[in-house]
Amino acid sequence: MTETTGSTATPESGNPEGADGAAETTPADGLSRRERRRANRAAGGDGAKKPGKRAKKGLFARAAIFYRQIIAELRKVVWPSRNELIQYTTVVVTFVIVMMMVVYGVDYGFSKLSLWIFG
Repeated sequence: MTETTGSTATPESGNPEGADGAAETTPADGLSRRERRRANRAAGGDGAKKPGKRAKKGLFARAAIFYRQIIAELRKVVWPSRNELIQYTTVVVTFVIVMMMVVYGVDYGFSKLSLWIFG
């Protein structure tokens, strides 16, 4: 049973790791990210809409991406073997039966107690 752990973030889902919207400075040019972005927009770059991954997609394209992502996530799931499934099911059913008996016993006890008190 090997498990693969990792980020399921996609470029469509938001900021990449480590990108937190705050203005960060780099020692190379001394400008913050916000200042570089403003300068780039003023120069005519990055301000116009670009086609590509970030472009608005149609309804069917978004639905297709959604289902592809579902299938990709289901492939990462570690499914139990038949023996493990039987064992887990047995444990759950046994626990539920025991809890039903406890609740029944408490209910029966309270009903007899109230009958004894109130006649």
